[in-house]
Amino acid sequence: MIPESFEYHSPQSLEEALRLVTEFGEEGKMMAGGHSLLPMMKLRLASPRHVIDLGRLNELRYIRESDGWIEIGALTTHFQIESSSLLREKCPLLPETAREIGDAQVRNLGTLGGSLAHADPAADWPAAILALDAEIKANSAGGERWIVAQDFFVGLMTTALAPGEILTAVRLPPLPRRAGDAYLKLRQPASGFAVVGVGVRLGLNEAGHMERVAIGVTGVGLKAYRGAAVERELLGKPPTARRLAEATARAADGVQTNSDLFASAEYRKHLASVYVRRALELALERANA
Repeated sequence: MIPESFEYHSPQSLEEALRLVTEFGEEGKMMAGGHSLLPMMKLRLASPRHVIDLGRLNELRYIRESDGWIEIGALTTHFQIESSSLLREKCPLLPETAREIGDAQVRNLGTLGGSLAHADPAADWPAAILALDAEIKANSAGGERWIVAQDFFVGLMTTALAPGEILTAVRLPPLPRRAGDAYLKLRQPASGFAVVGVGVRLGLNEAGHMERVAIGVTGVGLKAYRGAAVERELLGKPPTARRLAEATARAADGVQTNSDLFASAEYRKHLASVYVRRALELALERANA
């Protein structure tokens, strides 16, 4: 199908983009890489009167260390994250997650900020961002604020971004000593989205007990979520095979589980347990290494 008519705007600065977003309100939609908005417009699931293309805001395209955080600009592409030597050393979960997104064309154009703002319940980035306890920066004409990842994903394709706000950056802590990251997913065979995707950051103390367990899960419910029930069962304890198996059986506790052509709700619940356990085992192996 062909989208309905719209006016195209290409701001040259963040200040200009914020002005346009404020001016057009609900009649305007922002576009980063275009992989989310354009298909919806072609299907007429979205029909904005104004499209605000953020693609020329190079000030939002960076990866850097700052004050103990790793900060990534919202327009940084999946491929730039995948190929970053800084991230491979300091936060390997992100390059590992990026490699699982779409195909080469998608990774070259799609952006971290665009994916997070779209909040597709089967997208890969939300699981990793939740597992890393990341914070998300939102700018508006009135200033800026940081939103913790657990508060950012509100519901189906719904986030904590307020009208007039633009997602501009993400910051997260680097990988500590005696810790391991992992991202694993089962792909939908057609789209490449996650039937189930799991991001994990696991840290061990000197005794080998789990002093930090953070699990992000995507593809299972109406939004990405933290595997809090599993985390509670494991925190402070030695990572025995039996304990991991018992804890990960609770990977979908309290979650309204999706059901579609690729997996029933019951099967997704089973897959959540399997992939959380596998991701924990891989992160544990890396932490011990």
